[in-house]
Amino acid sequence: MLTLDAVSSEAEAFALFDTLPPVLPAELIGLWHGHGLPTGHPLDGVLENLGWYGKRFHGDRRADALLFRWGERRLVPIDPAKIPVGLALHLSGFGRSRAGHNLFSHLMRGLRAHGPVASVRQVTYRGVESAAMAYDRKPIVDHFRRLDEDRVLGVMEIAGDARHYMFVLERVSDS
Repeated sequence: MLTLDAVSSEAEAFALFDTLPPVLPAELIGLWHGHGLPTGHPLDGVLENLGWYGKRFHGDRRADALLFRWGERRLVPIDPAKIPVGLALHLSGFGRSRAGHNLFSHLMRGLRAHGPVASVRQVTYRGVESAAMAYDRKPIVDHFRRLDEDRVLGVMEIAGDARHYMFVLERVSDS
């Protein structure tokens, strides 16, 4: 069986994803720490370089889709509607640079979300009904499958882009 450590392409990531069991929306409630799964997607390494922490799912099926670190101890929710996704994909090399990190840290205040910016529901994706998070004002859906009790594999699907960004979320205890 394919494991996370053996995944290096989108095809391999989907081969693993398709074997995983579904996740219910209620099982996602809480704070999750994330990291990308390198598959050759333009966003590989970008979010981590910019200080991405993960996601927070609320009991009312709403979510903070993008949480970033601000300093050592503070998490800031970012509104993805304020980020031009096509430009971010095109300039992904800059997003992995120190200059990109510095610029993003200066822009964070203006990108801050004022409340949850996504909804969580069950969606059938690749033949399995499982939890998915739809961004409110972007044509983006994150689909989730269970790796184990405290980890899920996510697939970010951007409308109009055939590529998929893969990531892992790990539950943060005492969230």
